Amino acid sequence: MKKLTLIAGLTLALSSAAFADKLLINGAGATFPFPIYSKWFSEYNKLHPDIQINYQSIGSGGGIKQITEKTVDFGASDAPMSDAELTKAPGLLHIPTVMGAVVVVYNLPAVPQLRLTPEALAGIFLGKITSWNDPAIAKENPKAKLPDSAISVVHRSDGSGTTSVFTDYLAKVSPEWKAGPGAGKSVNWPAGLGGKGNEGVTGTVKQTEGGLGYLELAYANQNKLPMVELKNHDGQWVKPSLESVSAAAAKAEIPADYRVSITDAPGKDAYPISGFTWLLVYQEQADAQKGEAMARFLWWAEHDGQKQAAALDYAPLPHALLKKVEKTLETITVQGKAVLAARK
Repeated sequence: MKKLTLIAGLTLALSSAAFADKLLINGAGATFPFPIYSKWFSEYNKLHPDIQINYQSIGSGGGIKQITEKTVDFGASDAPMSDAELTKAPGLLHIPTVMGAVVVVYNLPAVPQLRLTPEALAGIFLGKITSWNDPAIAKENPKAKLPDSAISVVHRSDGSGTTSVFTDYLAKVSPEWKAGPGAGKSVNWPAGLGGKGNEGVTGTVKQTEGGLGYLELAYANQNKLPMVELKNHDGQWVKPSLESVSAAAAKAEIPADYRVSITDAPGKDAYPISGFTWLLVYQEQADAQKGEAMARFLWWAEHDGQKQAAALDYAPLPHALLKKVEKTLETITVQGKAVLAARK
């Protein structure tokens, strides 16, 4: 019995030691990049077993709140923080990671392809276009068997960067939307049902014949939901793809702090509801061990991690932007010392 107790005690002690040796980094935020972040954190842990990065996919609003309150080591958002939000989090950096598309998905088994103009899309979410065979939809889809049934609109119920990108687009193409619900991570929706996270919207649309909602491209592809073809800024019909997302960023002027919108971008090949997603980290890291590990992970993500983006339906960052991001990462400091300054 004593021998068994000794063995059990030794096993417990070894397990505790192993846990204590593992560095835990906690983050929270956007659901939009959750598929690729999960992949990155898993792959990085294989390369560095002593570092475990935990991430809660709770929405951009939640991520901004938690990193502002410093209850997590990093946040994630698809919506750049406002000047007012940044005053509550001095020294917080926006690190762009990948680009993605917010797509409009629907559930009409008899209609494999669907086109919507910006005006029709805004009209649906304003609650003014309520039937699938409305003339504004039928006009652009003359061969489609549109049913005489109600459109079940689905939107996000939580504070969401995906919502921010989507409503930013609607505010640019619809004066009525701009003057009404407006753009933001949370808005007062004129119509529809709410779903939590990209996962919630995906599930509701899949379960609701006649449903229509917006979500991130990876979720649409993974769940085999048909995506709407949209008319872009230049009047061209464009399908969401990695190439059309990259085209949306091609002419964008990226500011020094990376807070930029690329919705309704010019260019004949540009997908109109495209956006960057950002990791939010403090320039001066309070915890020396975590700060160094976080900086080194970010460097890996911006280089090796980018190679994994396309397979998960995200567009990698343009090369010129990556060079700028490198310089920003080299400003991350621990106890006043730049962690990556010597890395060229």
